[in-house]
Amino acid sequence: MTIILIAIPMFVLFLIIEMVSFRFLPDDDELGYEVRDTATSLSMGIGSRITGLLWDVFALLGLSAAYAITPLRIDMGHWWSWVALLVAEDLCYYTFHRSSHRMRVLWASHVQHHSSQRYNLSTALRQEWTGFGTFVFWVPLALAGFPVWAIYLQQSVSLLYQFFLHTERVRLLPRPIELVMNTPSHHRVHHGVNEQYIDKNYAGILIIWDRLFGSFEAEVERPRYGITTQLTTYNPFRVAFHEWYAMGHDMRQTPSFVDKMRYAVKPPGWAPASVTA
Repeated sequence: MTIILIAIPMFVLFLIIEMVSFRFLPDDDELGYEVRDTATSLSMGIGSRITGLLWDVFALLGLSAAYAITPLRIDMGHWWSWVALLVAEDLCYYTFHRSSHRMRVLWASHVQHHSSQRYNLSTALRQEWTGFGTFVFWVPLALAGFPVWAIYLQQSVSLLYQFFLHTERVRLLPRPIELVMNTPSHHRVHHGVNEQYIDKNYAGILIIWDRLFGSFEAEVERPRYGITTQLTTYNPFRVAFHEWYAMGHDMRQTPSFVDKMRYAVKPPGWAPASVTA
């Protein structure tokens, strides 16, 4: 996305500001930065933009086709059109994000973003390399008549907003904001591997979806970050593909075609009863 590319200098600036803040305003409860971890996150971010060029082509073609076949058209010249798009796109993102945690074939891509055991602005840049086909979650927007360019613009706004959620430097915001908006506190919970935090707070911009659909959890105890089976590597290629390899390995171990497909569409950690036994 062009806006995200333009925003790269801003990302770098705020990374530096956050790093400097740890130097002059240290906090023993916060993990801060580590050179190898940050290098991996930045490498993942660069790689996602390179591979994303291909996936963006598929997304553009798919959304354009959906927009072409619908008779509906929404005029983006009205302020309410942008409010409607913000709310609708955020719901699409929530659906995509929740699905990415509950279907292993999607988790195989998304797990890369959760693989860091630290939580800072560089973590926001640790993005997936294999996000092909995920545009289908936004097809309803095109079918509803939102122009493709407007959908892309709102997606960029959402990603920019979410960048600033990845920090321990901001504790709690005023209660009305915490009630409606996704905040650093809510998103720290999402990255936590504490038992009560797993698969919670999928929000993009609005936390209301988690409150409505029963996936909200408030930050009470300090989150432990990462994934349930922590990675011991900083190699970006292993970070990018380790879960694809693990899923392929599991699928090869079962002779049942149905179980092979279940490995892909069931939640991470699922296994046939015979394997569980």
